[in-house]
Amino acid sequence: MPQLKNIYTYLLLMIITTGLMAQQKSFSDKLLDLPGVWATKIEVVDHFSEAYEIRLKQPVDHDNPNGPTFTQRIFISHAGYERPVHLETEGYSIRRNSTKELAGLLKANQIYVEHRYFAESAPAKMDWKYLNIEQAAADHHRIVTLFKQIYTGKWFNSGWSKGGQTAMFHRYYYPDDVDVTIAYDSPLNFELEDSRIDEFFDKIGNRKQRRRLVEFQRTVLQNKADIIPLLRSHAWDKELHFSIGLMKALEYIVLEYTFSFWQYHHIDPMTVPERDATPKQLFNHLIKIVNPGSYADRSMNSPSMYQFSTQLGYYGYVKKNVADLLSRDHYPNWAYAPQNVDLCYDPQLMININKWIQTCGNRMLFIYGDHDPWSAPQVMLTGETDALKMIHKGGNHYTWIRTFPEDQREIILATLQRWLDIKIDRNYFQHKQR
Repeated sequence: MPQLKNIYTYLLLMIITTGLMAQQKSFSDKLLDLPGVWATKIEVVDHFSEAYEIRLKQPVDHDNPNGPTFTQRIFISHAGYERPVHLETEGYSIRRNSTKELAGLLKANQIYVEHRYFAESAPAKMDWKYLNIEQAAADHHRIVTLFKQIYTGKWFNSGWSKGGQTAMFHRYYYPDDVDVTIAYDSPLNFELEDSRIDEFFDKIGNRKQRRRLVEFQRTVLQNKADIIPLLRSHAWDKELHFSIGLMKALEYIVLEYTFSFWQYHHIDPMTVPERDATPKQLFNHLIKIVNPGSYADRSMNSPSMYQFSTQLGYYGYVKKNVADLLSRDHYPNWAYAPQNVDLCYDPQLMININKWIQTCGNRMLFIYGDHDPWSAPQVMLTGETDALKMIHKGGNHYTWIRTFPEDQREIILATLQRWLDIKIDRNYFQHKQR
């Protein structure tokens, strides 16, 4: 019996010691204990105590975990093991690590994830059929599953634009991964070229403003002979190549003009150059609004355009106001998607997700600006769920919680506080502005 008692004492001591060692492990050690993780320490900003750039080994096909893999680029900023966790789902590549407003507002940990098939998160072989929302949601589910071994607080996911769509889709496939979802400026399209966006351009602003923008488009196209040499010079300076030809590139840029004008800029339409402007003035304003590089060769074989053309839907160009000045009839955005693959668009999945959001999507916040063309195919709530949609009057595609007037911002903060059961500092945005 004494020998048996000694064995029990030894095992108890081992359990206690192992537990203490686990508690004493550094954050970096805990990261490296996760399977498939490589971590590099990076600069710390804001309220975080540590930050790392991570490479996580992911299956290209989550239904075949023993098949080909890729490494997904992730930035993790650590605030505390019991603090809430903000999973920021990017829809594209990540340029650099940055603190998102929700992580700052809630003093949360932040996990910022580059989307599969973009930039440094691309597999060696771009097998396009695995670039879909199901596989991306599985990427994020695996990330949540891994990091819940480290973090014990509440979880919320969010994203901006296509990143917000990614957050919605993650929640649709894995509704229990996070407690709350916040989608900024994120559409839900039901057509390859959603007609609701065309209708937006017949309603935005007033008739005089709309006429002024169309007049600018027509003036540029009427002066193509003088403006194409300016585009050629710009392309030379920026090392842009247009295999579609400068004429067609200019026409794409002009057709994009009204979308980008309302999407990204707070410019009074009545200050747009008029018919008596010089070709240089016309061109300078045009490229201030639309980046010509979006139609250069470097933008071809676009992963995002593949997703828009197969699952997400997109927008088409409004040609009716300038059709008589165009050299062609057809200007499809999907021309910039990979061309030797199936680009068949099926709207049913977006319709299913929309129905799920309306009937099951609790604790979801949708934020839009009413001047943003992407607000036309916005999520439509029916009142069946505990969800909130806020639309900022005069806001564009850069609409955030901080951009709302104080009374509307309070509605958002009070809702988030209730959903997450976390006290929110109402003075946070004022502190940030100092």
